[in-house]
Amino acid sequence: PPIVYRTKDWPASRGGLELQGRVHDPVPANPEVAWMFEADGDLVADAAVADGVVYVGSVTGMFYAVSAATGEKVWSFETEDTIEASPTVALGKVFVGSNDGTFYALDAKTGAEVWKFTGRDKFPSGANVVKSPDGTEDWILLNGYDGVARCLRAEDGGLVWEYETDNYINGTPGVVAGRFVVFGGCDAMVHAVNLADGSPANDIETDAYITASVATVGRMIYCGNYAYQVVAADALGEKPAWIYTDGDYGFFTAPAVDERLVYMGSRDKHLHAIDRKTGKGAWKFKTGARVDSSPLVFDDAVVFGSNDGRLYAVRTEDGSELWRLDLGEELATGPVFAAGTIYIGGGGGTLFAIR
Repeated sequence: PPIVYRTKDWPASRGGLELQGRVHDPVPANPEVAWMFEADGDLVADAAVADGVVYVGSVTGMFYAVSAATGEKVWSFETEDTIEASPTVALGKVFVGSNDGTFYALDAKTGAEVWKFTGRDKFPSGANVVKSPDGTEDWILLNGYDGVARCLRAEDGGLVWEYETDNYINGTPGVVAGRFVVFGGCDAMVHAVNLADGSPANDIETDAYITASVATVGRMIYCGNYAYQVVAADALGEKPAWIYTDGDYGFFTAPAVDERLVYMGSRDKHLHAIDRKTGKGAWKFKTGARVDSSPLVFDDAVVFGSNDGRLYAVRTEDGSELWRLDLGEELATGPVFAAGTIYIGGGGGTLFAIR
């Protein structure tokens, strides 16, 4: 009988508020390319999938809605600069930031602009949608390259609060314990901010700037930094719980986490698997080029791309290869998964659907 997959949609960066990159399904076996969609420029952002539509932006500033079934374009919307942010689909809208300094809310069905918010610099990362603590409003959590973390009203883009840091922010904000907004910054800090009002809750110092989104489990936060480290910290702790290092290459991906391990791609051409509790290396898997593709972890395997043009599935148990698919384009974006299909964008402008 066909497998019934629990994961029907992938509407937000890294899977939502916890940013775990975690799929509670078995990895698809014997994968094949179902369709390819050609964008008008390289794809450097992860896609989102909701209600049978795949959403993704390109380096030329075009934002696309594509049929998940056929790969046919449904609509497109043009921004003024590169889109390196992953989109978020919620409340009948799709939210996406552009390097033109604008964060857009579009009608998910038609692509019509509903509202927009202008910052002081580009919006390079995904957003998250959360209920206000009193339950009366839907809020959007958004980080900007101007170093400001913001909370906007999803209805109209009105500003609820903002929290200013000392440097760029590149990652999507997560939420821990239902109370704290967490993210890493180029100020080398892991920040915890009160969701209710944007007031500071805690800062944890690391040795170098944090280049991508964090992942969370409970109150624990995991991230990579430019000092060739993977760092684990309690959101309210004074210092990191552990630091993992292996060589002189940076970790530029967001982590994926499951019950046992943290998975990080490295510019040393490997995917690293690290014990979540101790910070000790469990295994690593070698590819033919650097791994800037944020991994996606299933119940039994972790899937990620490499700049060698291949998509890999590796067993979580021991790091042995399950399958590989040669797609012929650098794969620096993270794969996403919905309804039995993996979607990943390539450096040649192709969006691949893999079943």
